[in-house]
Amino acid sequence: MTLLHSKSLGDTVFFPFWLDTPEAPEPEAPLTQTTRADLVIVGGGFTGLWAAIIAKEADPALDVVLIEAEKIGHGASGRPGAIVSTSVMHGLHNAIRIFPNDLPQLEALGQANIAGFHDTLSRHRIDCDAEWNGELTVGIGEESLPGLREEYELHKAHGHEVSFLGAREVRSELNSPIFSGGLWNHKNSGILNPAKLLWGLKRAAANLGTRIYEHTPLERMEEDGLSVAVITPGGRVTAPRVLLATNAFAAGDRRIRQRVAMVRDRILATEPLSPEQMDRIGWRNRQGVYDTRTQLNYMRLTRDNRIIFGGRLGYFYGSPRDPEHDRTPQPYDRLAAAFFRTFPQLDDIRFTHAWSGPIALTTRMAVHFQSYLGGKAVYAGGYSGFGVSASRFGAEIGLAKLQGAKRPELDLEFARTMPGRIPPEPFRTLGARITMHALDTADSKGGWRRLWLAMVGRLGFPLS
Repeated sequence: MTLLHSKSLGDTVFFPFWLDTPEAPEPEAPLTQTTRADLVIVGGGFTGLWAAIIAKEADPALDVVLIEAEKIGHGASGRPGAIVSTSVMHGLHNAIRIFPNDLPQLEALGQANIAGFHDTLSRHRIDCDAEWNGELTVGIGEESLPGLREEYELHKAHGHEVSFLGAREVRSELNSPIFSGGLWNHKNSGILNPAKLLWGLKRAAANLGTRIYEHTPLERMEEDGLSVAVITPGGRVTAPRVLLATNAFAAGDRRIRQRVAMVRDRILATEPLSPEQMDRIGWRNRQGVYDTRTQLNYMRLTRDNRIIFGGRLGYFYGSPRDPEHDRTPQPYDRLAAAFFRTFPQLDDIRFTHAWSGPIALTTRMAVHFQSYLGGKAVYAGGYSGFGVSASRFGAEIGLAKLQGAKRPELDLEFARTMPGRIPPEPFRTLGARITMHALDTADSKGGWRRLWLAMVGRLGFPLS
């Protein structure tokens, strides 16, 4: 660790910035009884809360129970960078990779999803510091420009309001000496505070009549005639339908993990930038930003002008909920180095918070659905990015599959198929460690690392 990195991380709190606030609501009491419901939702993150709201608004008489293993927001949903996009399949390029025949429908579904997102925020008066200033993809090096131009033409062909930026133009938006070009997608995307969104969704779901129980982990599910018994440490809920909104934690059935791997995404938050420091970087339009490095980095501003900077991946055997290693400085050293390469003019900045969040890695890199217990239980998850907004779509489609609804989108390939299987342990850990090392060093050393990442991409994980 260099002196600069050591100084910048010297007083860091290893806890999500979003959750480190007195505004956090008190948790609901855990389930301590036997009860019945019409629908049980397992997981109190974005997917679970969106599902509760969608279900109750469709049928106010529906008795909905939501259980959360910890406190709402303390799993994955309170930890992301929270750059919001219209995409429901982890970006337009990924949608073409996995479902080229469904692309027009997926684009329309993505626009409808973000419209529903806006509508919910408005009707339920959810203030989550949302700023709809677009998303900016920035190229690193001249070799990135052909790919950016291709992305520009692709977005333009599908009706997006986009601008292609040269080096001078992109640096006038966000001043970094390593940016060589950019793609600015102007409409229906932006940034928000994920914790405030979660707490607003929780309040809305409760006001609609959802029964919410926190500190209530799922122990197991059992078929009970035409219903499912959801068993927790202190209680039991029986319902005809169960939505498993557990994403990277994959709770509900051991077979979920055959297709889902938990990967950790590391994130840093700076102290608030002064007006003079803001002048050094510009960023007056405050877009959410992604770059084209092999080990991708993303960045955005907060309401009080902190920079949230993330993107270094890690993997842990056994998928612990909150790895102890990620509450130490060491795993953030490379991420801090990437920050200072991006913004060398901010060498006087410190990081106040550092944390990691679990993402659900699949060969699809996007939401999918798994059915269990004869269709009485459905898992909706697999977000590898853009999950803040795509989780609403996942909740809506998961509920439709669970209810046996007749909707044209359920006939599309994304709703009928699942991602490929992932090798079990110990091969999963071995492959992950080689891949993470290759991501960290491919740009500087190349060689076998790029060949390995290309092979991983052909297997269905286009991480670079």
